[in-house]
Amino acid sequence: MSIEEILKQELLHRTLDLNLQFFADGQGGEKTEPATQKKLDDARKEGQVAKSKEIANGLGLIALFFLLKFWIGNMGNQFLGVFSSIYNRIPETTKLANGNPPQTAVKQIFTYASLRIIIILAPVLIVGYLVAFLSDYVQVQWKPTAKPLMPKPSKLNPINGFKRIFSVNTVVELIKSIAKITLIAYVAYSYLVDRQSQLLLLYDLPMMQAVQFVGETVINLGIRISLLFMLIAVADFAYQKVKFSKDMRMTKQEVKEEFKNQEGNPEIKGKIKQRMREASQRRMMQALPQADVVITNPTHYAVAIKYDKDLAQAPIVVAKGQDYLAQKIKEVARENNVEIVENKPLARMLYANVNVDDQIPPELYSAVAEVLAYVYHLQGRTE
Repeated sequence: MSIEEILKQELLHRTLDLNLQFFADGQGGEKTEPATQKKLDDARKEGQVAKSKEIANGLGLIALFFLLKFWIGNMGNQFLGVFSSIYNRIPETTKLANGNPPQTAVKQIFTYASLRIIIILAPVLIVGYLVAFLSDYVQVQWKPTAKPLMPKPSKLNPINGFKRIFSVNTVVELIKSIAKITLIAYVAYSYLVDRQSQLLLLYDLPMMQAVQFVGETVINLGIRISLLFMLIAVADFAYQKVKFSKDMRMTKQEVKEEFKNQEGNPEIKGKIKQRMREASQRRMMQALPQADVVITNPTHYAVAIKYDKDLAQAPIVVAKGQDYLAQKIKEVARENNVEIVENKPLARMLYANVNVDDQIPPELYSAVAEVLAYVYHLQGRTE
């Protein structure tokens, strides 16, 4: 094959690679990977969580109607007491002002009535607040953030606004609203039809009995609608979880980029490790001439030992290596007249269990002592 043909094939291959990039999105392809913990944490900081508003609404309605069912009698009596108290003050206030109530007296009556109404409604307000707080806490735990309240220029973009209006999420919300209205209407109709005969006799009842009957009907109907609302809320919460998980998916390229940002570029980390190994090897080679003996496998392993009783209680491994590095250690040892002793099991044990600059373990004292004694005998040393 000629040089010209090889160049043509290479150019064609590069052109195809470039053209294929048009089929990938800007984030590196289709989002098929589950979201990493970092992306989920970042989304939570931005206020993006899998949460259903229907849970809070449903629990709020249930709490409200159950509270009214057991508390409305007491509330009614307290409201009547407030009305009676204000009504009884009217003649006295009018008499003092000769038919024209003074501003101070009216303000006192208004303040009294407002405080009493707030006290009467306080249980309803407190229960509503607690239910709303607990519903959010159960769904997303406690981690408040103010970022969703901060203005974003993207929200003022009309194009993005149209995209939100004509989106899949909008269609789902519309279907959900229609389903809620339909189911609530059905439950309300079914309940009222069953009590149709009693409702037709409402005009013949005394006023207080009629009010009690209407209140009981409204509360019982509200409880039924609230329970139905909770079923819808549970289904919506499951949908929100699935939707959030899908929206948080990442492309393979995004996962790689995030890993690089968190852990560092693997190529750079590899180079750093390589340089650290090279620096460690240089230090070993510099310390090798001071070694007493090099214990070898003889071809695969080499471990250099140094013993100085003034510096350490046990012999120290000053260098070790495998294969090519083992040969290099033996070469440097020969150049510096360091004894080389072949002991296959001891060389393997030292290489596998003792790091450079560490003392040998007690279980190897005897074996290493025999080698050192042999070397000292060859060198004519007595220590």
